[in-house]
Amino acid sequence: MFRGATSLNLDAKGRLVVPSRYRDTLLAESSGHVVLTAHPHGCLLLYPQPAWEPIQAKLMSLSSFDRRSSAVQRLLVGHAEDLELDGAGRLLVSPVLRKFAGIDRQAMLVGQGSHFELWSMENWKTQIDQALSGEGLELPAELEGFSL
Repeated sequence: MFRGATSLNLDAKGRLVVPSRYRDTLLAESSGHVVLTAHPHGCLLLYPQPAWEPIQAKLMSLSSFDRRSSAVQRLLVGHAEDLELDGAGRLLVSPVLRKFAGIDRQAMLVGQGSHFELWSMENWKTQIDQALSGEGLELPAELEGFSL
C-alpha cells in the first residue's frame, strides 16, 4: 500500500530517488521493475509492473476502432515505459515523460494505494489549491453520505 506525498528532486540526468519507505515494497512486489506512464490529468503514473499488467491487458482488449478507446490506449500504453530501480534506488524519467508532465527539477510523488502519481511541483500546487477551494472536489455518487 503506497500512501503519502513526498517532495523529490530530479538530478541533472532526470533521475529521481524513490524514498526508502517505498523502495523495499517495490523490490518485494516487483523486484524493482516498474512502469511509468502518462495520465490524462497531466501527471505520471508509476506502477509496480505486476500491478500494471492487468490494466494494460484491459486497455488492449478495447476496440482500436473506437476513437475514445484508441485515445486512452495511445496515452496510457503508448507512453508506458518499463523501468528498473538502480542500485541507488533511482528511476530515470525519460525526457518525453518529463515534458508531458512539466517536470523540471522538483516533483511530488503521491501514493495512491496500488501505485503513485508523479506531479510537477507547479501542477501539484494547482491541484491542492483547487481541492482546498472546493473546485473540482465534487464527490461521485458512490461516495454520497461518505464521512471521515
